[in-house]
Amino acid sequence: MKKRIVLFFCLTLMAAASTQSFAQLSKKEKKEWKKKAKEYGKNPANLKQLIEDKQSADNTVSSLNQKVTQMQSSISDKDAKIAELEDQLTQLRGQLTSAKAELAQLKEAPVVNSMDFSKGVVFKVQIGAFKNKNLQKYFDNNPNFGGEAKDGEPQKLTIGIFRDYWEADTFKKYMREMGVKDAWIVPYKDGQRVEIKDVLEGVVADKPAAGSGE
Repeated sequence: MKKRIVLFFCLTLMAAASTQSFAQLSKKEKKEWKKKAKEYGKNPANLKQLIEDKQSADNTVSSLNQKVTQMQSSISDKDAKIAELEDQLTQLRGQLTSAKAELAQLKEAPVVNSMDFSKGVVFKVQIGAFKNKNLQKYFDNNPNFGGEAKDGEPQKLTIGIFRDYWEADTFKKYMREMGVKDAWIVPYKDGQRVEIKDVLEGVVADKPAAGSGE
């Protein structure tokens, strides 16, 4: 009696689990599965093992599905992070391009250091040319006092050094008011003395020239 109950339970369980699939089987397949059902009815242990294996497989599938879901979520997070990094990379490339353009402009037109009087155009006020006075030893120690000393020529002395022509002009006037009547402006370009006409247009443009007293 007990054996029949087990057999009935097994057959009922299998029938409930595979009613739809069983209905789609051919006559031959139905016959074979009925035979297998009888065999499982004769050996409940095998049926129990089969059910446990199926449950274990279902658990494994469920666990794998959870992992797949987690991996898909992780992939979505990584895709978002990649998109963010790509956006940052695009911005950095733009900044690099801008920096290169600024660097190219600086190379084409370097900024002149206002305190580096060896580059660009500067103006000094010459106060005289002397044959019997040698102050050359002071030229290198004071940027505001200088001169030129050539063999056989009077030593030319200058006071002050200016980037702005009009500041030099004002200083020249002060020198003349103090009695240095021969004070006059001399221009230098990149450390070399040049003619005033060669630099005057570029540095005094758009400024009033009246009263320069050159």
